[in-house]
Amino acid sequence: MGNGGGTHIAFEHVTKSYDGTTQVVKDLCLEIERGEFLTLLGPSGSGKTTCLMMLAGFETISSGNISIDGQAVHTIVPHKRGIGMVFQNYALFPHLSVGRNLSFPLEVRGISSSERADRVKKALELVQLEGFEDRKPANLSGGQQQRVAIARALVFEPEIVLMDEPLGALDRRLREEMQYEIRRIHQQLGVTMVYVTHDQQEAMVLSDRVAVFRDGSIEQIAPPETLYEEPNRVFVSSFIGDNNVLYGKVEEIRPGDLCNVAVGSEDHVQALIIEDTQPGDSVWVAVRPERVAIAREEKQYSNQFEAIVKDIVFMGDHLRLNLETCGQRDFIVKIPNIVGHGAVLPGDRIQIGWAALDCRALPMDKEKEN
Repeated sequence: MGNGGGTHIAFEHVTKSYDGTTQVVKDLCLEIERGEFLTLLGPSGSGKTTCLMMLAGFETISSGNISIDGQAVHTIVPHKRGIGMVFQNYALFPHLSVGRNLSFPLEVRGISSSERADRVKKALELVQLEGFEDRKPANLSGGQQQRVAIARALVFEPEIVLMDEPLGALDRRLREEMQYEIRRIHQQLGVTMVYVTHDQQEAMVLSDRVAVFRDGSIEQIAPPETLYEEPNRVFVSSFIGDNNVLYGKVEEIRPGDLCNVAVGSEDHVQALIIEDTQPGDSVWVAVRPERVAIAREEKQYSNQFEAIVKDIVFMGDHLRLNLETCGQRDFIVKIPNIVGHGAVLPGDRIQIGWAALDCRALPMDKEKEN
């Protein structure tokens, strides 16, 4: 994570309210390492963009403190914070050439014309747009315009780069290409990047860590693999990838941090305990669709149930089975697209199963319950 350079940016008990009553950011404490790529991930209205705007200086803090290298930034005007910014809509000057768009932030900072030309050339090389200096934004594709916007954010060599949904206007293929371009640029430069998106795949591809936002607070912050494999809240388990979530009550605590959970009308699931749990507690049991297999033998898995195949959707590299099981009518299983998958058809009764360690007994989320 990062370059091991210590804390670069710190949010200390930061709150933000626009009307003095409703907090869109709630008591946020967050440390970002120097050289780290941190993504703020969450649905619309979760507070992630507001956090970015407060760091950039485009929004004021209601309370708390944001610091860069230990220095509070609330008294520093945005253009003196040493921060590069990339927006979803590119925000390029349409009447200026690519070269002039990149040169403008250097002129504002009083950099000489010879050094400006050198920096513009290097920035365009970095985003693989050498030779585009004289083109106007209108003559570029969406992906090229976004590369120019990234180059402009980097041309004055900031230590921090903020990106607010920068790929949201691109089609899927271009978006995926640009994800890997941004990842390459970050690895090459080693600057601190803070990135806002609602796209969980984008967050997984790019980030050293991901902070999952909900209602102005961070639900969980961790490396992408940890968020996917070890979510500690049902919201995180469902927001990061697909998940089957079953409601149940703990009946028994077992050795090895396991518990038995009653789900549906008469089924029982063995699951890994995530927080201190006692018999009688209500929990959500979460299991990833790809961790569920079709059982070929009786008692092949510690969790094994009969299921009715409601629908099968061809997804290319895998098939998505919609099943009725464990009292749920939309239980999802993903099976590889390999020879023999046609043995499962809609209407079939099959046995499915998964290991106890592949499902997690998560604490109740009252909002989801209601």
